Amino acid sequence: MARLEIDRVSKTFANGFKVLNHITIDVQSGEFLTLLGPSGCGKTTLLKAIAGFHSISTGRFLIDGTEVTDRPPEKRNTSMCFQSYALFPHLTVSENILFGPKQNRIPKEECDERLKTSLRQVDLEAHAHKLPSALSGGQQQRVALARAIAMRPGIILFDEPLSNLDAKLREQVRFELRALQAKHGFTAVYVTHDQAEALAMSDRIVVMNAGHVAQIGTPTDIYDRPATRFVADFIGAANIHRAEVIGRVAPTSWQLRTDVADFKVETDKDLTERSYYICWRPEDAVIVSGSGTGVNTLVASVEAQAFQGNVTDVLLRSEKSAQTYRIQTRKPLPVNSSVTISIAPEKVSVLEAAQ
Repeated sequence: MARLEIDRVSKTFANGFKVLNHITIDVQSGEFLTLLGPSGCGKTTLLKAIAGFHSISTGRFLIDGTEVTDRPPEKRNTSMCFQSYALFPHLTVSENILFGPKQNRIPKEECDERLKTSLRQVDLEAHAHKLPSALSGGQQQRVALARAIAMRPGIILFDEPLSNLDAKLREQVRFELRALQAKHGFTAVYVTHDQAEALAMSDRIVVMNAGHVAQIGTPTDIYDRPATRFVADFIGAANIHRAEVIGRVAPTSWQLRTDVADFKVETDKDLTERSYYICWRPEDAVIVSGSGTGVNTLVASVEAQAFQGNVTDVLLRSEKSAQTYRIQTRKPLPVNSSVTISIAPEKVSVLEAAQ
């Protein structure tokens, strides 16, 4: 395992497009860190720059305190799992796994030990002599992982490695990969655009947008306390409102007014601006009886719904404005019926100031 420091890294292409803008991240030894964001946000460019496949315009990379910015990929103590697996089709599973160690002139006895260990770790001992074409997608992905592990790197870099798998297999391999990382303690930097994947696997998540870091935090921090409208909307579903600050009612409690209702919020922020954006998650709404005149109580009509098995997604339209928002219930609600919901003050997040 190894510590990675990404220090004020920027990259500008020849056409003037700035794909990375002063990125600074400290990845702890043994941490599973995920770079999450939409297509074009710069996450894969950053990953390949860490690996040494892309140059950078400014900044530096340090591994265990040693700068590696100008080192070639093979001298960075990193290994990479590619989205396309990048297996040699004419080599067997064993030959694919040992390709890197043999290129590095690792002695035969140690190569044999690394092969045996790597095959056991990914449960592919029975497939050692097969060609990649004889394997399933999940098995090929595990070969790519075993090949990375066999290099004994301090850091393994993952470029959307599960994107080519079907949903059920992706979930299975996700748990296997996280278990392997926890067991063997290698540092992992993982790129994905799949929010569920990031939330399930990461120690910390770096949410990226347009070459910038939008927020860094644990999965719980990112989901429960998003910093901006972009993060709130990108990670799961969120109901976002523009809110005017009425005033402070307690040291960490504030009263705000939106088009749909007055909200009481619990926050450590000092709300010095006139208005902010706030958000709450659909699953945090509780259906209540009554007229809905209290704080954090909304009255709405059921406009549409979608049964999801364990929950039903319900689209509501406010009776005070044309705004719609989503909630989740265990049972379907009659379309066009009126419903009153309440959201606990601690479940409402204050985002950035509204301009």
